[in-house]
Amino acid sequence: QVQMDASGGGSVQAGGSLRLSCAPSGRTPSSVAMGWFRQAPGKAREFVAAFSASGIEKKYGDSGNGRFSISKGSARNTGYLQMNNLIPEDTAVYYCAAYVGQIWSRDFRDESTYTRWGQGTQVTVSS
Repeated sequence: QVQMDASGGGSVQAGGSLRLSCAPSGRTPSSVAMGWFRQAPGKAREFVAAFSASGIEKKYGDSGNGRFSISKGSARNTGYLQMNNLIPEDTAVYYCAAYVGQIWSRDFRDESTYTRWGQGTQVTVSS
């Protein structure tokens, strides 16, 4: 089973930036829509952002509040999450996930919609 692995996390001070990457662990059968989620300690997994298989259509959750931006990578089924002006509340494990099909016909904010997950990456923001 192909997994979608997130990387690029780290520890930054408030106001800093990070760029997370997402790549499949193997060959994926087709172009996929990609979602980003995060999970803070003791909290449920939260939707951050998603883009369609073309990478053109994008949706954002409330957590980024205009500070986050997603993009599709040039390599097959890769993507990025650019996070600016980070705050301590952004501290979480960040995950990317994939869905094969038209993501907007599904509940793209629901983690159960996505069929391929992988390892997350830890982001820690200190004040």
